[in-house]
Amino acid sequence: MKENRLIASALIAIGIVLLGVFIKAGIDNFANKDRKVTVKGLAEREVPADKVTWSIGTKVTGNDLPLLYENINLQTNKIKKFLTQNGLEEKEITVNPPTISDLEAREWGDNQKNFRYIVNTTITVATNKVTEVNKAIFKQAELLKQGVAIENSNPQYEYASFQQMKPEMMAEAIKNAQKTAVQFAEASNSELGQIQTAGQGQFEIEDRDQNTPYIKKLRVVTTITYSLKD
Repeated sequence: MKENRLIASALIAIGIVLLGVFIKAGIDNFANKDRKVTVKGLAEREVPADKVTWSIGTKVTGNDLPLLYENINLQTNKIKKFLTQNGLEEKEITVNPPTISDLEAREWGDNQKNFRYIVNTTITVATNKVTEVNKAIFKQAELLKQGVAIENSNPQYEYASFQQMKPEMMAEAIKNAQKTAVQFAEASNSELGQIQTAGQGQFEIEDRDQNTPYIKKLRVVTTITYSLKD
């Protein structure tokens, strides 16, 4: 009987020890459960635009409508010739149909005009020849010398190949986020654990500055939450 009581006491003691171990592990797990750090990773690139859409507006004014159509076609042909002489192809050039404004048909404004009609048209260039377009833009004063009235000249630049940059920039952003998380863990005497949550990353494309819209700045920011452990 005495031997049985000793065995029972030993088993109870072992059980108490194990229970204590499990309780401590549970407390540690609970204490570390919400230990985490959320960091942001950034990746940036500057790239030249690889697509441009350039709209060139022109107009003629007068009272003789057939003559105005002839003159607007003449100006349009001069613009097309100027563009092709500067390295652009006809298939990259679109001429929109002319629009007519009849000033005498307006119910408002000053009707004391020296002319009745305004005929406008827009020539649009859509191409990946950004360099050629930029050169032509700086030389468009040649059209003025030919008597072509340029009403507006508005190039819009894009970086159409950004999809190809996404994987590389995302990997860089994640790597930078991890570096920041490691530094935080070391500063708090912890070890970096597994990723708990991660965002896909927000991509932005904008002009580098207002003077060089043909240089684009690509930016991706990703947000990642890591667990921390002792």
